[in-house]
Amino acid sequence: MIKCTFENDNIASPGLRHITVNAIVIRDNQVLLGLRADVKGLGMSEVGKWALIGGFFDRDETIVQAAKREAMEESGWEVNNLQLFRINDSPNRPHEDRQNVDMVFIARAIKQITKHDDEVKELKWFPLDQLPSADQIAFDHGEDLVMYRNHLLLPKQLPIIG
Repeated sequence: MIKCTFENDNIASPGLRHITVNAIVIRDNQVLLGLRADVKGLGMSEVGKWALIGGFFDRDETIVQAAKREAMEESGWEVNNLQLFRINDSPNRPHEDRQNVDMVFIARAIKQITKHDDEVKELKWFPLDQLPSADQIAFDHGEDLVMYRNHLLLPKQLPIIG
């Protein structure tokens, strides 16, 4: 659980929600997913499942900077052309103990510069019509991918809220 301290040294209520960023990283009509690793000491949830590339903000970052940094850290890929796809503010997100509000971007993969970090066991490019089954995808990232696939067929005004 993330712990937050205010300027007056009071500890934030555990009921506060956090913001995360994730990217639907696209290249040649395929999406990049990372297999979540079991990193000792981090308490990673949804280990062994495929996930979008993303994570928490660092201090002093914008959402675009955070999405680009997370893409680089978790995949080694430089991304650009970020477009805010969805703001998922549901308090009932599956397998999510913090009720994170997730900013989901569409991002174009440019080039792989380095390897992924320890939070990812494996990276794999999936054609949008050959994604892992829903029970193999972490959190509600499968829902994001279905919404993205549907958006390609019948575009909606972005970002999608909810």
